[in-house]
Amino acid sequence: MDQHRDDHTHDDQHDHQHDDQHDHQHSPGLADLLDLDAEVFTEQTAAVHRDIERLADAPVRTILDLGAGTGVGTFGLLQHFPDARAVAVDASADMLEHLLGRAGHLGLSGRITTEQADLDQAVPSVDAVDLAWASASLHHLADPDATLAQLATRVRPGGLLAVLEMSAFPRFVPDEAPGGAAEARVHELMAAARAIDLPTMGSDWARRLTRTGWSVEEDRAIVLEPAASVSPVIGRYAAASLTRLRDAMGDRLGADDRAALGALVDGGPTDVRRRDDIHVRGERRLLIARRSREDV
Repeated sequence: MDQHRDDHTHDDQHDHQHDDQHDHQHSPGLADLLDLDAEVFTEQTAAVHRDIERLADAPVRTILDLGAGTGVGTFGLLQHFPDARAVAVDASADMLEHLLGRAGHLGLSGRITTEQADLDQAVPSVDAVDLAWASASLHHLADPDATLAQLATRVRPGGLLAVLEMSAFPRFVPDEAPGGAAEARVHELMAAARAIDLPTMGSDWARRLTRTGWSVEEDRAIVLEPAASVSPVIGRYAAASLTRLRDAMGDRLGADDRAALGALVDGGPTDVRRRDDIHVRGERRLLIARRSREDV
C-alpha cells in the first residue's frame, strides 16, 4: 500500500504536515520502508485492486496517483490493469527519480509519466482519468477538502477515486515482550504529536468525500495481517518502521525509551529481525468513491 509516504512515520512516517510533502528528499530509508510495506501487504493490495475493478463502470485505462512516493501503488495498479497508463504525482524529485528507475526495471517506463507538484497548491491539470488513487497522502494536506473538490475535476464523470488511509501507526512488539512497553510509549507520544501536526489523520473520510461531491460506494477496514509467505520480511519491515519512529520522536523520547527502542533495531538479542514474536498489528481504511455521471 502506497502506501506513500511517511506511512508510519511513513504513513506517517510523512512526519509533519506541510513539511511532509517536501521531506522525502530528507528521509533516508523512506524508499526502502515503502517498498517493504508493499511487499508485506501484497495480498491486501490485490484485494483493493479487485474492489476497484468490480466497481469500475468501464475498463481502467488512465490513472492519477496522488502522492506516489516510490511508485509501489502505481506499479500495482498498472500490473492489475494491463491496458492502463498512469500519471504519478509527488512533491519530491528524489522519490520520482526512484520511481522512474524502478519502473524501468519492471518494464513499465512507457506507461508512466511523472509530475512534481505540491498538492496543497493544486492538483496537476491532466486529462480526466478513469481512476484517481490517494494512499496515505490526504491527511498530510493543509485542506484535504479543497483537494478532494478539485480532484473531482480531474476524474471523468462516473470515474473512481480510491483512498487508503490510516488512523494510527502499526504495532509490532507484544506489550509484555522485551521492548513492548517502550514501543507503546512512543506510540502515545506520536499520537499526541499527530493531534497537532496531522489533525486530519483518522478523519471521517467518507463524510469528507460526500461533502466534496463524491458518492462513496465502498468503505471498509483493511486489517494488516500479512500472509505467512512474507514472514521473513516482517522483521525487516518492523526494524525500518521502528527506526523511523524513534528518529521522528527525537528528543521527545526519554533516554530509557530511546535505548529500549534502539535495542529493537541494533542487531542485539532483542532485535526484531531475530525474533519470532513480532507481528504486524494495525488497520487501514479503504474508501472508493465515484464522481457523478451527471457532472459536466
